[in-house]
Amino acid sequence: MSSLRLLRQAACSARSFSTSTASRRDIVQDLYIRELKAYKPTPVAKDAHLGAVKPFSPIQPPKPPTLPVDLAAELAAYDAIEPTTAGELATASLTGEFGQGAEAFLTFLEADVKPAEAHH
Repeated sequence: MSSLRLLRQAACSARSFSTSTASRRDIVQDLYIRELKAYKPTPVAKDAHLGAVKPFSPIQPPKPPTLPVDLAAELAAYDAIEPTTAGELATASLTGEFGQGAEAFLTFLEADVKPAEAHH
């Protein structure tokens, strides 16, 4: 019976044993919470946006076109201009960029081209 008595005493002593809440506290969590509570953000200046944002300026509406004052004189000047004919355009294109004619280009194309010698 003595062994049964010892088991009961051990069970009672085990039940009565408790840990304190002070030893179970998390030190890192306490430090973190304390630092969060102590944090004070720096106030933002009222003109802090000036370097990053352009000032707003509304778009100016376009001005309507105006009619010329002396329309009759401008029409007379337009009628006096000589029109460019197709013949003038053809001669301008034949002379080419460098002033050579079409005949010089054709002779260049008809010239015998010596084949390059193959290297063996």
